[in-house]
Amino acid sequence: LVGPSGSGKSTVARLAARLWDATDGSIEVGGVDIAGVDPEVLLSDYSMVFQDVTLFDDTVMENIRYGRLGATDEEVIQAAKVASAHQFIKHMPGQYETAIRSGGTNLSQGQRQLIAIARAILADPGILILDEATSSIDTRTEVAIQRGLHNLTRNRTTFVIAHRLKTIEQADRIYVIEHGKIIEEGSHRELLSRKGFYYRLFMSQFKLA
Repeated sequence: LVGPSGSGKSTVARLAARLWDATDGSIEVGGVDIAGVDPEVLLSDYSMVFQDVTLFDDTVMENIRYGRLGATDEEVIQAAKVASAHQFIKHMPGQYETAIRSGGTNLSQGQRQLIAIARAILADPGILILDEATSSIDTRTEVAIQRGLHNLTRNRTTFVIAHRLKTIEQADRIYVIEHGKIIEEGSHRELLSRKGFYYRLFMSQFKLA
């Protein structure tokens, strides 16, 4: 999902996960209207990484383990490696036993997002929602994360809300949203070939036009 700020991208993601209820129409997962599914049951099959990451007053290890309680230390570390979080964690004073202050105030925004991505990878969800999940991560780290996310998103439904269009070039379907409406849809190549809104957005972002 791509489009200008305020176009409705995050609203779509929150409706899909039933964080909000639709006031009109219906949303179905596997042919089932989610309005009739208990939210706790529904969310057990979702993992979400939003721009505003929620971290707890606990160790790095336990913050990642919230993705799947009961996961072994080895599984937590493997998830961190796939998310490209392991590199900075191993340089922290206590490594995985380093205490995170409430809200993650002793971490950078990029580090907080990497931990949230590791948590989502550990959860191994059926449906994944990434809302600007790499917005505060440098380009080198983002490339590494994309490799891990490629494995994570295989054979599962994934919503990716992205400002950096480079992150969604491999998406099966891209929806361009403006003022709450879908104005274009297609693959990256198809949308570029049409030379419409997406094409202009892509060209301006990479200063090619």
